[in-house]
Amino acid sequence: MKKLISVLVITLAFTLNTNAQDKMMKDSKATVVTLEQTKGEFTQKEVTLEAGAYIFEIENNNVGHQVGFVLMPKGKDASKPENHIQTAYVTKVVDNNSKETSNITNLEKGEYVYFCPMNPTPQYTLIVK
Repeated sequence: MKKLISVLVITLAFTLNTNAQDKMMKDSKATVVTLEQTKGEFTQKEVTLEAGAYIFEIENNNVGHQVGFVLMPKGKDASKPENHIQTAYVTKVVDNNSKETSNITNLEKGEYVYFCPMNPTPQYTLIVK
């Protein structure tokens, strides 16, 4: 009987946890923006978005080593991490031939640049209308 109660409690806890995670993802209302990196460049040279919440999915397409992602307001010094929008960093470096995502990043109207210092890539333009 104790075993049956334990199984029911664990099942209930797992179900509640899964439902809470699903609700958080649905409530986030963040749009996923996928950006692909190849050797020395992003394949998307410019991105235009509406103001809102975004998750950046970075794809490493056979670069041959790990890559990352940096987003910052245009005109800022890229060498200073305090100028980077840290929520846009991928949560884990992107291994060769894999994908990783950022946290939810809220973008307001303006111009931004994105790049990868690990690849390295040029700075590309992201416009938020």
